[in-house]
Amino acid sequence: MMRLGLLLPWVTPSHRRYLPPIGGSILQSIYSCCFSSKSRYRLNRVTADMETQNKLMEKARRPVNSRLCRVSGSMTEIMEIKAENPTYLVLFIPGNPGVVSFYNDFLESLYEFLDGNASIIAVGQISHTSKDWESGRLFSFQEQIDHKIDFIRQELESVKVPIVLVGHSIGSYICLNILRKFSEKVVYCVGLYPFLTLNQQSKQQSLIGKLAASSVLSATVSFLIASLRLLPMSAARLLVSNSIGASWSDTAVQATCTHLRQYHTMRNVLFMAKSEFTELAVEPDWDFMRENQSKLAFLFGIDDHWGPLQLFEEISKQAPGTSLSIEREGHTHGYCCTVAGSEWVAQHVATLIKNRFSQLQ
Repeated sequence: MMRLGLLLPWVTPSHRRYLPPIGGSILQSIYSCCFSSKSRYRLNRVTADMETQNKLMEKARRPVNSRLCRVSGSMTEIMEIKAENPTYLVLFIPGNPGVVSFYNDFLESLYEFLDGNASIIAVGQISHTSKDWESGRLFSFQEQIDHKIDFIRQELESVKVPIVLVGHSIGSYICLNILRKFSEKVVYCVGLYPFLTLNQQSKQQSLIGKLAASSVLSATVSFLIASLRLLPMSAARLLVSNSIGASWSDTAVQATCTHLRQYHTMRNVLFMAKSEFTELAVEPDWDFMRENQSKLAFLFGIDDHWGPLQLFEEISKQAPGTSLSIEREGHTHGYCCTVAGSEWVAQHVATLIKNRFSQLQ
């Protein structure tokens, strides 16, 4: 005979005394349970409690949705989580590589830590995509900035709630440019491990700069990496997991295999880096940062050549009203590649945003 527990999974041990022995008719058992007034009250209460819990879980944890959006003629990868009644909108700008799927765990965690009160949209860099939508065209750093500004004008012009900007690495610099254009819409700007100016003491940046500056070297490196597409996906995932991604999440490993093995993506990553190094050869616009210091927050890492602690110190001198933090938990510049890093940074960002809105009230 079929077990009654399979039909009534919501019956707890406390309800079993209201059930007749499992020897009679299943229909009779269900009828006796459901139409006993005392048990009906108890079951209704249990059902109501479970519905309430499910609603809270649904509000707190919601998966990211991915879609394609054409912005100013360029196909763009978007990841978003829509809140039912958002009080503000978080616009996230990735670093370089600007593959938004690297940030899947971070975005979901951020939505959860914001208690489902904010809609979240992440906008990828042009042609840092799994498919070559732009037929091999290369996009400069300025074109990537303009692309994000065009996205806001196209997709967020009618948004009535305040906008919070969150950027990672070079995405922090892009966020500052967005703040400059939309100062009335944007109420807060958070930079994570920010890359705002060249670090002349970094040998790694020097090597990357030389590689990116040479079109021959860039094309050669991109071709070598793209040749890994000859491997089946399972073999590629194994290779990444046993090399650069030994501690990475499945999300990061998958994003690497689907996007960074593409020739057009690597060429655009390096071409964007080339123009970044030219743009960031000067100091940040301290006057602008001082004027907007109440809207700015930055999170730095202990050993991060992209956002070194000397930049932390300089910002504290030039714009002392800026909210500055140092992450000391052992996460890296590529925090989004691990679940632990994604969750810690998401919780930190959520705390900053909540504090900001409590100040505005």
